[in-house]
Amino acid sequence: MEVSKEKILYILQFFFDKGTNIIQVAKTVKGVYSPKTVTTDYVQFRFRRFRSGMPVVENVDKITEMIEVDRHFSSCSAIQELKIGH
Repeated sequence: MEVSKEKILYILQFFFDKGTNIIQVAKTVKGVYSPKTVTTDYVQFRFRRFRSGMPVVENVDKITEMIEVDRHFSSCSAIQELKIGH
């Protein structure tokens, strides 16, 4: 059965939205269509693309204020002062 790339992307997006494991998705799609349809690496690549942009940054105003006071401000000192984890 021939499947278009667009259809595969919709299928992968569906499983991503459900929160399904990458390996399970690859096995399911291979079982339904053919073993050559997708690889685990391809599913992982697509899942990375589906994730939304940058993570939420907290304390932006405080960090901006610290930089305005001292231009040679380092990220390490911001982490220590604001008690932020990496």
